[in-house]
Amino acid sequence: MNESFGAWAEAMPYQSGQEPAGRGYARSWDMAFDKGKAERLLKDRGLKVTRQRMAVLEAIDSCPREHLTAEEIFELVKADCPDIGLATVYRTIQLLGSLHLIDRVSFDDGFVRYEMGSALEGTVRHRHHHLICIKCGRVISFQDDLLEELEGKIIATTGFRVVDHEVKLYGYCVECGGDLIEEKRE
Repeated sequence: MNESFGAWAEAMPYQSGQEPAGRGYARSWDMAFDKGKAERLLKDRGLKVTRQRMAVLEAIDSCPREHLTAEEIFELVKADCPDIGLATVYRTIQLLGSLHLIDRVSFDDGFVRYEMGSALEGTVRHRHHHLICIKCGRVISFQDDLLEELEGKIIATTGFRVVDHEVKLYGYCVECGGDLIEEKRE
């Protein structure tokens, strides 16, 4: 892929995923994208490894702190595959999502967004969760899964086995006065 991915990501017009400087969020998706693993996974499922499929994965991977819309992915991919159409990007996103190579997320802003999935890690895991600032729209991802005890109680009392969940917490980020708002309450 060319350097246009990184430059475009820095010029993103919205706040999604921009985390406060100096904060160390431990996240599994900061690992380098393993192109060979992705190719093997596609082949193992009887699918062709196409330039378009790999370009979509590389585009999403090039913006690890962002949650890209299909149109944003299309713009990134078009830089390296000028002949690709938006419909192809949508079909590719749907296929890669069904393989858990990418995950679909919604922040109730009218857009469906995408990020790297867990299939390349070789383990089944819950997705990470999101903190959403209701003032500026910033989205901060976090990995801690504090619901394991609740999931244990659910299976013990109902027999229902939780296999995944998504948590979105709404509030105010540090830049929008999150700490100050809390201090005023006290």
